Amino acid sequence: MTATTPHILLVEDDEVIREATRMALERYGFPVTTAADGLEGLEAFRAVRPDLLLLDVMLPLLDGVGLCRRIREESQLPILMMSARTDPVDVVSGLEAGADDYVVKPFESAVLVARIRTVLRRVRVVPAEPAPAPAEAAPVEAPAAASTVRSFDGLEVDTDSMEVRVHGHLVPLTPTELRLLLELTASPGIVLERTTLLERVWDYEWGADTRVVDVHVQRLRAKIGSDRIETVRGFGYKLRRPA
Repeated sequence: MTATTPHILLVEDDEVIREATRMALERYGFPVTTAADGLEGLEAFRAVRPDLLLLDVMLPLLDGVGLCRRIREESQLPILMMSARTDPVDVVSGLEAGADDYVVKPFESAVLVARIRTVLRRVRVVPAEPAPAPAEAAPVEAPAAASTVRSFDGLEVDTDSMEVRVHGHLVPLTPTELRLLLELTASPGIVLERTTLLERVWDYEWGADTRVVDVHVQRLRAKIGSDRIETVRGFGYKLRRPA
């Protein structure tokens, strides 16, 4: 992903909404590729390899939830779902399929762009590759660095390389899942409220849908082990300390 012009793939079957959203995003400087149905969206994803996927839940041929699942089999790119319906089943289904967040239609273009930028910022949690040292530079003995690995009974989170392993096996996480795990492992045994996680992981400074947190915790448990993250009823979640 480039730092200045992330490429967005917009999958929306309503032509009016699709074109209006495309033009709005392009006014904000985003290059946009569009698709009118789920299968076309899958083909476009494989052809252009966008930096972010913006897709409607209700799509012909292959719906948004199905498309999200298919893409998650190949990529961890940020996915933002759009829906005109606020039915909890629709919202949860999209998040369980691998979406990072969702936005309800109709929406103001400035609100959509703010949400897109917030999702894209999570990708930048992964540090860039360091620049190579000049060839003529003399080798310098570096001091021993402090460990960047957080270890919890077979779970290892390397905060330098941003890699997660469970019993030695690399576990692929989406940027949002990784940010959530970083917050939990930074304070093992400490309860983090859902609203706190919304602020730190999703950059929400106002009341938002806490189901986003719940579903991401559920997805994270499926990847690192269901018993590692404890639910504290009425409050939030905490990472279990090793016994």
